[in-house]
Amino acid sequence: MAKFVLGLTVLGIAVFLLMWGMFDFLNAQEEEKTPMPGPMAMSPQERLPPDPRLQAAPGFGVKLKNGQWVPLEKREPQAEYRVLREQWERELNCNPPENTLTVEHKLCLPIAEAMSRVLEGKSLPSRTKEIAAGGSGGPAEDHGIDPPTAASSGRATEKGRQ
Repeated sequence: MAKFVLGLTVLGIAVFLLMWGMFDFLNAQEEEKTPMPGPMAMSPQERLPPDPRLQAAPGFGVKLKNGQWVPLEKREPQAEYRVLREQWERELNCNPPENTLTVEHKLCLPIAEAMSRVLEGKSLPSRTKEIAAGGSGGPAEDHGIDPPTAASSGRATEKGRQ
């Protein structure tokens, strides 16, 4: 009886190994049959629909002013508005994103403070004052072009020639 059980076990293991080898062989043959994609096949990025994309489409998202990409493809429809609203609130309240300090952020005033300064008659920061003070671009440069006025209908003219 022990010989029978031992023989049956050995035979079962042998059949298992043979079947495993046969399936590996058949899988390898099937993989050889699948055609390779053609050289003109589009990449996943090229398959995306053109902008503007629907909110559930792959690749849908918002690129903020600081260059950050916020993916919104699996979010609720209001998510885009919320992300943009947060960006607008940061700009209105002069809370710049991290690692972003430009002349605009140095000159920024929260709306409430700007309104109180205007009512008190104090001056507001401006880009020309910042540049003239040597803030970012050195002294103000004269490029020989007059700024457009209402009389020029928006055309910029060279200085001295009207």
